[in-house]
Amino acid sequence: MYEGAVQDLIDELGRLPGIGPKSAQRVAFHILEADGEDMKRLADAITTVKEKVKFCSICFNVSEEDTCRICQDSRRDASLICVVEESKDVMAIERTRSFRGRYHVLGGSINPIAGIGPDQLHIRELLGRLSDDAIQEVIIATDPNLEGEATATYLFRMLGSIGIPVTRLASGLPVGGDLEYADDVTLGRAFEGRRAMS
Repeated sequence: MYEGAVQDLIDELGRLPGIGPKSAQRVAFHILEADGEDMKRLADAITTVKEKVKFCSICFNVSEEDTCRICQDSRRDASLICVVEESKDVMAIERTRSFRGRYHVLGGSINPIAGIGPDQLHIRELLGRLSDDAIQEVIIATDPNLEGEATATYLFRMLGSIGIPVTRLASGLPVGGDLEYADDVTLGRAFEGRRAMS
């Protein structure tokens, strides 16, 4: 254990996802040894993102404005909504250039062990968006892991009665993986081969 500010920094870094005690210590000492101006820019970037970035009032993607650039884009196909877990999944899909519709970010996936149920996700808001007659298809693009599959099944059961076709991304994505790590070709093929849920 270190004293004072150094240990406080290590403790705070260790709270970040994917950063264990050893990594937190390495990052803390990198910060100590780095140029002061570089670290000031990092601190300013963190402060700015917390002050400026919010969630789109329509789709819940990250945005610096009330409505994100995708929801503002009139060239996007308003008849298609792709439902994803997180904003990082929107960026993964956008990199493929295979999808020209709109998105809906749930803000996570159903995970009873972590205490996350449907009420903690943006499912009610999705249902509100689906009351628009322009919607012709809902594509469920949750991660192909246990929580993502549970979320997809829940959504399919909930949306099955409203008369809008509900599809799921096709196989090709690794089971147990995350969308943000899928390569562009695999993700693009998964979109092309999406199938109806039954």
